[in-house]
Amino acid sequence: MSTIFIATNNPGKQKEFAALLKSCGREVMFPQALADYEEPAEPAETFLENALIKARYGAKVSGLPCVSDDSGLCVPALHGAPGVHSAYYSGQKDNLANNQKLMTAIKKVPEAERQGFYCCVLVLVQDEHDPMPIVFQGLWYGVILPEARGSEGFGYDPLFYIPSLQKTAAELTSADKNKLSHRALALNKLLTFLHSRPA
Repeated sequence: MSTIFIATNNPGKQKEFAALLKSCGREVMFPQALADYEEPAEPAETFLENALIKARYGAKVSGLPCVSDDSGLCVPALHGAPGVHSAYYSGQKDNLANNQKLMTAIKKVPEAERQGFYCCVLVLVQDEHDPMPIVFQGLWYGVILPEARGSEGFGYDPLFYIPSLQKTAAELTSADKNKLSHRALALNKLLTFLHSRPA
């Protein structure tokens, strides 16, 4: 497993993956290295099922062990929304439109009930038929703001406020976010696993 295919076209995620996997002695390949890569549909209603679909497809087209994640923001007061539909919450894959819809929705929720959490589920498969995919999960808790703050990060980061830091995820440096985020927590579990096995 000297080279691992990372099945995401999201530039923000690619940057986080590359930074966090650098330490474990593995080469990383992204979809843009493949001429025939097309992102698969994500029809499932759970992060785990969607991550597994993407991981198996990535392993198939790359011929390499593959890591894929599915992640999103869950707000219990909004019945778990945006959830697995985070990327298309507004009906389109547009961060500004998604954030605007969430800001409108959260303003109707009492301030004391505006808690939310980012969820990341990572799946590692050795090949497309791997009968024992390995799963890693990370959760990052915060409060959803009715107005955006900060210009770093991506997705819902400008609305995701961490009370202990008195900052939104979009006000954190990339280095700080890579220590705290849901994806960092899941990736650190993956790194522990990879460090225990030779490249």
